[in-house]
Amino acid sequence: MPFDLILRGGRVIDPSQKLDAVTDVAFRGGKVAAVGDALAADPATEVRDVSGLIVTPGIIDLHTHVYWGGTSLGIDAEEFCRTSGVTTAVDTGSAGPGNFAGFRKHVIEPSQVRILAYLHVSHAGIFGFSDRVMVGESEELRLMNPVDAARVADENRDLIVGIKVRVGLFASGTSGIVPLEIALEVAEQVGMPLMAHIDHPPPSYEEVLARLRPGDVLTHAFRPFPNTPATAQGTVKRSVLEARERGVIFDIGHGKGSFAFKTARAMLANGFYPDTISSDIHQLCIDGPAFDQVTTMSKFLCMGMPLPDVIAASTVNAAMALRRPELGSLKPGSVGDATLISVREGRFDYVDVVGEHLAGDRKIASEGVVIGGRWWHPT
Repeated sequence: MPFDLILRGGRVIDPSQKLDAVTDVAFRGGKVAAVGDALAADPATEVRDVSGLIVTPGIIDLHTHVYWGGTSLGIDAEEFCRTSGVTTAVDTGSAGPGNFAGFRKHVIEPSQVRILAYLHVSHAGIFGFSDRVMVGESEELRLMNPVDAARVADENRDLIVGIKVRVGLFASGTSGIVPLEIALEVAEQVGMPLMAHIDHPPPSYEEVLARLRPGDVLTHAFRPFPNTPATAQGTVKRSVLEARERGVIFDIGHGKGSFAFKTARAMLANGFYPDTISSDIHQLCIDGPAFDQVTTMSKFLCMGMPLPDVIAASTVNAAMALRRPELGSLKPGSVGDATLISVREGRFDYVDVVGEHLAGDRKIASEGVVIGGRWWHPT
């Protein structure tokens, strides 16, 4: 059978196969069909010369907010993914059991970009997040809805990949750690991982980590002080190392207030790379400091994280966190998603959430995406 599309002559970096070589990638029937040199094209095959570009598995942004129109923080997934090279946007708790049906029908199902979701344990998800109104949904325990959260998660297993909760001074206020305990009970009931947001204490970084199970995700993992994973002496806290040893996943979740160069430098200097790199893109950070996924990836590249590791943290590692091994890989039979990027050299200004600037010498740029085995370019 002929291939539908061949990407010809790009540098293919696929950490899932430990592959880094100039070669071709072919797609058929919505899946990766072959990876190899000089793949044969039929007259019906679309062939794109991508020499000089890097071909990666479809980039996964593990932390986004794309319930556009349903919450004030939601951004348009298709526009974001086109410019950021993302083929799978994972929404992290924008919707809860009270409004997930609308998210599914009006945003997820019409989207050409794949959208998966962590379901918020709070009834209406993150409902009070804007420039003028900022209400931590976990402050009010009456909004915790574990019974319906378990039901909705069970009924939507094709799209829901886990349970989300936000704890910290701004998210849970005087409720402290209690919403996390409720969310963990739901996650245990439905057999899904949990993603926990953390901001200022209370609770402390250590208190949250102590409750997370293997496969659970701590997002905003490279936060600035307070609730940072690094000590004042620049070492990694013992509780952080112990959590990684037992299988807790450390995700960046850059966002408006959750990533600092100082923290990242300390963690990288100790050889503690993030498991997953994500943007936490939403209305209040899309114009800075996060901007998009490739900018977040670029920051780590400029701080010395090797390019294959940066790509792994946005492809295969994210797919494993989602328990979706068909994603994040260019192995034949995998979902037919790919991202084309370039690494531009020059002088680029990057900024973190506390206003520190980094002068970087490289920038990862999105040059196109393949979704479902087809070259994708929304009108």
